[in-house]
Amino acid sequence: MKLKTKIYLEDENGKFMGIGVLWLLQSILKLGSLRAAAAEIGISYSKAYTMIENLEGALGHPVIERKRGGKDRVGASLTPFAVSFMDIYDSFQKECKTLMEKPFERFSSLYEKLEKEK
Repeated sequence: MKLKTKIYLEDENGKFMGIGVLWLLQSILKLGSLRAAAAEIGISYSKAYTMIENLEGALGHPVIERKRGGKDRVGASLTPFAVSFMDIYDSFQKECKTLMEKPFERFSSLYEKLEKEK
């Protein structure tokens, strides 16, 4: 048995930040493109675009800067705010998951004892 946790942030409109959005932001940072980031994490461009819109709406800050001009007119980069937010969210979710380890170990131990009593 193992513990699986899902940590996300929500506002009155619903979820706006979770591990999927974090992966999307990390991929945008790495690849410099929303379309390429969406493909890398296995979601459609329209889903990725909606995730970014929801995040920006909830936070009240832009998180990507779209590159305009040039031959291909493609690309996106994270705003400085987005990079900082991504880092603090990543630390937060890792800390939350770490804090769940000891209670889960206690639960598992008690469960194993219960199973042996059968």
